[in-house]
Amino acid sequence: MPATLGSLDGAVVLITGTAGGQGAAADRLFTEAGAKVVGCDVRPTDGSEPVDLTDESAVRRWVDAAAEEHGGIDVLYANAGATRFGPLEEITAEDWDFNLRHELDVVFFPVKHAWPHLKASDRAAVVLVGSTAGITGSMTNSRVAHTVTKGGVVAMTKQLAAEGAPYGIRVNCVSPGMIATPATRADLLAPDHPMRDIARAIPLSRVGDPEEVARCALFLASPDASYVTGAHLVVDGGWSSVLPGVS
Repeated sequence: MPATLGSLDGAVVLITGTAGGQGAAADRLFTEAGAKVVGCDVRPTDGSEPVDLTDESAVRRWVDAAAEEHGGIDVLYANAGATRFGPLEEITAEDWDFNLRHELDVVFFPVKHAWPHLKASDRAAVVLVGSTAGITGSMTNSRVAHTVTKGGVVAMTKQLAAEGAPYGIRVNCVSPGMIATPATRADLLAPDHPMRDIARAIPLSRVGDPEEVARCALFLASPDASYVTGAHLVVDGGWSSVLPGVS
């Protein structure tokens, strides 16, 4: 019988940032799809050892330990990230470096060290997380560093798709728009933020749910997307496709 939609039966899947939000939703959905999920977070909620994804040595140990315990790695979902917002003239060198470390390094290091294991898999897939911030500017959210790093993730997807193709490694990217997570509720969706009423500018008239992003990642990671690589899937309720609107 053919596999069910989104099936990852028996696949070993690494997911970063599983303590909450989109990562927690992905952990649950990928597990329900039959995957053996190995998650990590800088502040785990399940009692597991924390992993600082900006520390390359720590990332290598985590990846290699997962591969040794489970006999390989089939999928990497590089979900984790943290950001600092601010207008150009107020971004400090430390803020800039923080964004580079927490939105680019935390993607690059897991991919780099999972790559040799993915080469050995016959169903290898990588899913990265960009953002609408990486493809549009914003009049209401000053975020130059965040825009640069997320644009970098989208570009990284294209190059990794090219480098992975000879080994059968598919690499794709999901770019969420406004998603209701603990982080966004504390800043972008807070009552005093200019973007608090953003739903009025979104064609589907609401902000997204973490599970809606995770379901798209599940599709891209699964055999159902076997002929999809280098793709950039925007998950934003149509927000980035229309004008005018708060972005």
